[in-house]
Amino acid sequence: MYLISSQEMLKKAQREQYAVPAFNIHNLETIQVVVDTAKELGSPVILAATPATYNYAGTPYLISICKKAAEIHHFPFALHLDHHENLSDIESKIEAGIRSIMIDASHYPFEENIDIVREMVVFSHKYNASVEAELGRLGGQEDDLIVDDKQSAFTDPDAAKEYVERTGIDSLAVAIGSAHGLYKGEPKLDFQRLAKIRDKVDIPLVLHGASGIPEEMVKKSISLGICKVNVATELKIAFSDALKQNFKEHPDANDPRHYMQPAKAAMKKIVEEKIRICGSAGKL
Repeated sequence: MYLISSQEMLKKAQREQYAVPAFNIHNLETIQVVVDTAKELGSPVILAATPATYNYAGTPYLISICKKAAEIHHFPFALHLDHHENLSDIESKIEAGIRSIMIDASHYPFEENIDIVREMVVFSHKYNASVEAELGRLGGQEDDLIVDDKQSAFTDPDAAKEYVERTGIDSLAVAIGSAHGLYKGEPKLDFQRLAKIRDKVDIPLVLHGASGIPEEMVKKSISLGICKVNVATELKIAFSDALKQNFKEHPDANDPRHYMQPAKAAMKKIVEEKIRICGSAGKL
């Protein structure tokens, strides 16, 4: 088994009107939870990792663990580069075997964003790697990526059409009101904007910052063209809260084979819930 591009799974999701969940992973335990649960529910899945995660775990380790997980389960899935910016770093990871990337040049002016992304698309497609890019900027924090409210910007539908045509990307991450990290208040998504983007863009659309967005909002986003839903913060909170609670109840615990189990079980519940919301169960 092998690690695959996300392109075909997202196109299938687009045709059948569901979304593929993309779960951020960090280590062996989180990879096990996501892959085991997705296989159990028959859901396509994307395992996403930011540059900070690759630095923490080591790219060769993550690739090897994911390849072995695919082999064990006879279950190909995508290991994804989430919010990567450095071109040489992306290229080296593609050459190492990763076939799904998200290049983030959203903080550059429009023309420069296009030039950077187009260059990455040309390189990536030589390896049959799919490319996701972002137009507009999400606020909030994800690992080392911090965007304050003043820097955030919604995706312009007309600009999105031009952007997709000129870059040749395979999927587009849109900024419609979602944010990375925890929401300070009730999330407000601009569904009218999303519908206009869908009308002008025919490639799969991606919703970042889905942690904490109510179920009905996620489902409406999917009905309006979202084909990939990113989840990170809720997974980390569930995992860490269960781990902390276990240590509180068992202060002398010292065996990770035991104290990791409640954390994995808590994270599994979130993965199951998001697969259900995305409507991806049984879509393999």
